[in-house]
Parts: sequence; structure tokens; C-alpha cells
Amino acid sequence: MDIYQHFRQDEYEFIDQVISWKDGVERTYQHKLTNFLDPRQQDILKMIVNSSSDELQVKFHGGGNHSERKRAIIAPYYEEIDVKDFQLSLLQANYHVKFLTLEHRDIMGSFLSLGIKREKLGDIYSEGGLIQLIVAGDISPFVLIHLTGIKRAKLTFAEKPLSDLVEKELAWMETDKTVSSLRLDNLVKEIYNISRNDAADAIRKKLVKVNFKVIEDGKFAVFENDLISLRGKGRSKLIKINGRSKKDKLKITIAKLRD
Repeated sequence: MDIYQHFRQDEYEFIDQVISWKDGVERTYQHKLTNFLDPRQQDILKMIVNSSSDELQVKFHGGGNHSERKRAIIAPYYEEIDVKDFQLSLLQANYHVKFLTLEHRDIMGSFLSLGIKREKLGDIYSEGGLIQLIVAGDISPFVLIHLTGIKRAKLTFAEKPLSDLVEKELAWMETDKTVSSLRLDNLVKEIYNISRNDAADAIRKKLVKVNFKVIEDGKFAVFENDLISLRGKGRSKLIKINGRSKKDKLKITIAKLRD
């Protein structure tokens, strides 16, 4: 069976990487620790490893119970995996919200400006003058030394135990809808209650992402479990395709993230 037929072409490179990791673990009997993966990458990794081998296990951890971005460990089925094996560090800093508010994109931009790749950073928490970053343990000392300011705020990060992580469970509200097709412009229109022209315009302006990637093609086909975001309007996902209606429309279940 051709495994690639179940995925999009732009996911082939990651699929090849997962197959290489899997083959390496099977050959050496040594576990493989990945960098941080987004939810779509986590799903792909699980599908490939679990469907092709009974001799391996896959575990994920991102620092907390509700972490979105997580590191994965692929290991022989008999190996015991501990939290410390994921090599996660929680870095924390405080600033005065009276003078400045730092948003997710501000923190991300400053982190990336250090020359560190995105996959070394897990979830970001920023609220009420508190900033928390989950990072790969091997870059923690570098970040502590070099990430000393974001915008106009001077910061001093310190490493904290993972138990200090402030967790915020995402609240999704599910809704059933009928749509004529699973084209991205069509779903954006239905989910965010905007016109077809406004949906197409948002896609052209690079305001729409699917699985954390900007998509500029309104004809892009959305799959089950895909995460969609429209800048300024929040995130949503296609939960399930429930067949067709009597008028031959697709019946779907979507979920939108509550503020």
C-alpha cells in the first residue's frame, strides 16, 4: 500500500523524515527524541508508526496536560519512557503590564531573532505580565543568556520546574453544518460567517492558515482534523465528515475555539 496516498504532497518530506526515524529505532533499538511537533505532525507520526509496526511505541509530551506543541519519542515497545526523557525546560520571566503588553507574536519574533529554529520552541504563555516558554533542554542555557528583551521590555528569564507551568485548557465549541464542498474558501465562509468574496480575499492576503501553514489557494481541500485559523477571527477545525444530506451537500461537524 502506498502510504503517501493518505497525505498531501506538501507533507511528503515530513513523512520521509518519520519513516527514517522509525527505521533508525528498529535498526538500533535506541529511542528517537524529536523536536517540537505541531498537532498535524503528531497525527502523521502516530499514523505512520502505529500502522507499520507492533514493535514500537510513540509517546508525546509538551510540558503540560494541555500542551499543543509536543516532542515525541519513538521507542521499542518494552522501553519505559519518563518525563525527563523529553528534555523539556520551562523558562519564565515577568514584566510590568502597566507600560507594555507583549503578545504571542512579539515573543515568537524575539525568540526566532536569536537564530533558533521554530521547532526548538514549544508552547508560549503570556498573560498578566507573566511569560512562560517551553523549550528544548539543549538550547535552554543559550536562551537564558541571550533573550534579555522583547520590544521595550527588559527581561530576565529563569528556569522553573515544569510543575510551575500555567495551563489553560482550550475550549472548543462544536457545531454541525452543511457545505457544498470542502474547499478552503467555502469552509472559511461557513465557519466564520463571512461572504465568499471576503473569505477568498482573506486567503489571497495570506490571513488564513491550515495546520499552521499559510494557504493562498481557495480551492485547497480541507481534511478531517485539519486546523484552520483566520487572523483576527480565531481558530477552528474540521472534526468530522458525516455523509451527505438529501440535497447532496456534505454534512460536517466543525469546532471553533472560544475566546
